[in-house]
Amino acid sequence: MENVSNTDKLESIKSFQSTIRKSEKALAQMTEKGANTTLLMKRLKALNIGLAMLENVWNQRPHHYSQEELAEAHNVLISLFPSMENIYAKSKAGSPQRTLLERRIKALELAVQSTFAP
Repeated sequence: MENVSNTDKLESIKSFQSTIRKSEKALAQMTEKGANTTLLMKRLKALNIGLAMLENVWNQRPHHYSQEELAEAHNVLISLFPSMENIYAKSKAGSPQRTLLERRIKALELAVQSTFAP
């Protein structure tokens, strides 16, 4: 974690913030439609914890999460990799989507490292 460049740190934090915003919009739309939001709420919590942990490690910002919450977030973040890697494999080289996915995957990897799974 200490060998991460400032550029990667900034891109990772921005990636998490963007993913959280998109998830919050999706949650609002799903709630409006009366859809089941349990999974999305679980992922959104994990994303917020991941962002908090990155900011804790890199910017010494305190967090209020328990070891149990960190472990759950760790597992949820890990569960996001297969679908993201699948989408990445289907994306065109050099496309904006692929660049976005590369940053998102890198941010997830760093957040998983920072959640210190048991």
